[in-house]
Amino acid sequence: MTTPQPPGGPGPGPGDPAAQGGPVPQYVYGVTRKGTALPQDVGGLDDRPVSLVQDGGVCAAIVSDLPADRPLGDRADLVAHQRVLNALVDAGTVVLPFRFGAALADRAAVEKELLAGNSERLGQVLDQLEGRVELRLKATYVQETVLREIMDAEPEIAALSQRLREVPPDIADAVYYDRVRLGELIAQSLERLRESDGQVLLDGAAPLAEAFARKSPAREEDVLDVSFLVRADRRAEFEQTVDKLGQAHGDRIRLRLIGPLAPYDFVPEA
Repeated sequence: MTTPQPPGGPGPGPGDPAAQGGPVPQYVYGVTRKGTALPQDVGGLDDRPVSLVQDGGVCAAIVSDLPADRPLGDRADLVAHQRVLNALVDAGTVVLPFRFGAALADRAAVEKELLAGNSERLGQVLDQLEGRVELRLKATYVQETVLREIMDAEPEIAALSQRLREVPPDIADAVYYDRVRLGELIAQSLERLRESDGQVLLDGAAPLAEAFARKSPAREEDVLDVSFLVRADRRAEFEQTVDKLGQAHGDRIRLRLIGPLAPYDFVPEA
């Protein structure tokens, strides 16, 4: 099943294998159920139509034509890859997403190398994802508030901070190592707070999810970065719970819920 070519979208050029009737390389976005109706208004890489490659099994690969020798890696390619997957997720279609950059020689190769022999295993993964969505929760400290907490709770840090503020600018170099020590003490205290606060937030949200995948904080002010696999029929309840957590901690922690997303974090390793 192939979606229509978007108006103004590129067709095969004179040197394109499709124009010559030869095998056409295929870019692969992921796998879904055989016979799935694809969104009609989404184009893939280079706005080319997205279609399904099916074999005799229960699964189908989501693909679009990829001109021979076309390099991958532009930001536009990444955006197109994610756009296709997002459209499927938004339509409520179960999808096993592939990481960016998967391509095979032609549609026959997709059937033989990807689908044939793997259909049962891929179908089991789709069963695990059916009726579920990935939602990502990010929590970030309100830095001024948390820094005041640290100063109030840690007399050594407060005293050292006060002493350094009183140092005249012309001798600031003389207390360089004291400033380094202050930074280390604050970082250690922040790490203890992060572990405690992150666990409180996780404990509040996790019971409504079927699984979660916690990521390491990327920035000093990050408290929690975690993806949840949530049943679609419990999504509203999950979002309400996150709202309540945000209200309870809003003076010191900002929460942001992102999704639904393609469920990358819940695809088993090959």
